[in-house]
Amino acid sequence: MKLQQLIQYLHRYEVSSKDNPEISSIVMDSRKVNEGSLFFCIKGYTVDGHQFAQDAVNKGAVAIISEKPLDVAVPVIVVPDTMRAMAILADVFFQQPTHKLHLIGVTGTNGKTTTTHIIESIFQHHQRKTGMIGTIYMKIGNKTYPVKNTTPDALTLQESFHQMVEKKVDTVVMEVSSHALHMGRVYGCDFDVAVFTNLTQDHLDYHKTMEEYQYAKSLLFSSLGNSYNLTKPKYAVLNADDPVSDVYKRATAAQVITYGIDENSDIRAMNVRISAKGTSFDLVYDNKIVPINLKLVGKFSVYNVLAAISASYVSNIPMETIIPVVENMKGVPGRFEAIEAGQDFTVIVDYAHTPDSLENVLKTTKQLSQNNIYCIVGCGGDRDRSKRPLMAEVAVNYSSKAIFTSDNPRSESPLQIFKDMEAGVMDRQYEIVEDRRSAIFKTIAQAKSGDVVLIAGKGHETYQVIGDKVLEFDDRKIAMEAIQAKQSS
Repeated sequence: MKLQQLIQYLHRYEVSSKDNPEISSIVMDSRKVNEGSLFFCIKGYTVDGHQFAQDAVNKGAVAIISEKPLDVAVPVIVVPDTMRAMAILADVFFQQPTHKLHLIGVTGTNGKTTTTHIIESIFQHHQRKTGMIGTIYMKIGNKTYPVKNTTPDALTLQESFHQMVEKKVDTVVMEVSSHALHMGRVYGCDFDVAVFTNLTQDHLDYHKTMEEYQYAKSLLFSSLGNSYNLTKPKYAVLNADDPVSDVYKRATAAQVITYGIDENSDIRAMNVRISAKGTSFDLVYDNKIVPINLKLVGKFSVYNVLAAISASYVSNIPMETIIPVVENMKGVPGRFEAIEAGQDFTVIVDYAHTPDSLENVLKTTKQLSQNNIYCIVGCGGDRDRSKRPLMAEVAVNYSSKAIFTSDNPRSESPLQIFKDMEAGVMDRQYEIVEDRRSAIFKTIAQAKSGDVVLIAGKGHETYQVIGDKVLEFDDRKIAMEAIQAKQSS
């Protein structure tokens, strides 16, 4: 595509030259520039892309999108906001891929990953070729690719959607984080279904207040548009048991379908029964009642399943297809994942890293435990400090013994993180073991028959960030090593 043809989609811009080079690629990372690239200067928290404009030109960039004039030997297109311009031009350059896809976005504090995985499984069972983007990885069909953020930047997203279209994907389900919504990463994405799981305290280091956090999530629902297209209808899927859903209902013009357990809803679970082997309930929809038996455990699993059922149902997948899939789901990596090595006690690894998610997991664990519950938990550094005492309080309240340890301390001192956690449990019983591996080994060595050890916070993650180092660390592998060491001792 020629430069002048591409930039005509921008409303406000000034161009330093009428040259019209062929654009072969668009990039925001100067390390990825090739001959014929259009380079976007993006201001980040620590790095300003404008500093790399000359480097991009040296590597073959034939034009620059900038927020200020630059002294380089290629056309410079100056725009008010390079991030917004990048979203617009990425959508155009990659031929508006989401207009050719059935796009489902899932937002909320907890449950996004599990919900997207269940939806993906339902669509695959319905003979649809799927793509998925989320916390763990990106998938195109059955092939997985690594990701840096839960929701990538607009350029990466549009390029990924284009690849999916090229590979005959017809349905994409993706996690949509509040950061992504606030930063405009999903500008240009034509969502067909927007799903809300729940809203509890998290990310206040970024959003500052719960009101701002709530508002950021609402942007997904307002992005469904204000018109009614019968060939590509839009739906908002809302959790009736979360009062914030009323806000999101007002934020969207789309048709709304609700799901829940406690409140009246379009798709509802009643008579929920939880055991160590799974969860059962009566699914109520369209004046029908169908018994459901899940392999997944916990009330939070029921909410995830209901959200997935609702998103699939409004996407014209019949319940006869949906129900067998949800009943056969065996879980998602790092989400209430049992570590089994023939031991006579239970070890569970879970991603729970908010007070609400930790409470939900511990409540479920309490229903499964015959004896003691050990909760190993930490809090991430350089993140929301206000949730640390709340996390500690939940751990102490719902376990027999709480062990505070390092999560991803990043640039913060673990001792400061522990001090913040301790503020929520003054004069209560807990133990601090700073080294996470030592905490896991020590706790599992103490576990007896019928006990449960919950290792919370990191879930699927295979690393630990300490200072400026990213170290290999997987709770699941460490737990297995600890169990085997206990068995051989």
